Amino acid sequence: MALIGIPIRNMFMPPDKMLAEVKLKRSSHVLDFGCGPGVFTTLIADNIGPSGIVYALDINPIAVNMVERKAQKKNLKNVRTIHSNSSIALPDNCLDHVICFDVFHCLDNHQEVLSELHRVLKPQGIMYFSDHHMKEIEILQKLTAKGFFKFKVQGRWTFSFSKVAS
Repeated sequence: MALIGIPIRNMFMPPDKMLAEVKLKRSSHVLDFGCGPGVFTTLIADNIGPSGIVYALDINPIAVNMVERKAQKKNLKNVRTIHSNSSIALPDNCLDHVICFDVFHCLDNHQEVLSELHRVLKPQGIMYFSDHHMKEIEILQKLTAKGFFKFKVQGRWTFSFSKVAS
């Protein structure tokens, strides 16, 4: 994972503007899949308030550790970290939202990841997706191909997908 490139990416894809397209509510339960150093995680934690939970998942233990330190420094008690490649140690239908920003192109197990994201999202759950390494058509095809998700709307920075009933 290239943590060094994140500040440059944030100049062209401002995290606050991207999250403005995400319809977070207080008390939401959110997964930041591929959280990296936690840029979105901490913003989400602030937005959902202390009664919400944001789960920050990353394969890189250094990134997970960075998120834990940031959350502790900012006294964010609603942040939980998960060190994993794709398996999400959460129960079925427990999340209101999944945030998958700028990580999907790195994965070699797309369908396994999408299956897990589908599993943990509530029936009315929404996945917000952005990956500047992928073309729009590729995003739409990969995320809807197996019938886990249905395209809802495209914003300037993000795509949103609804969970398809199993």
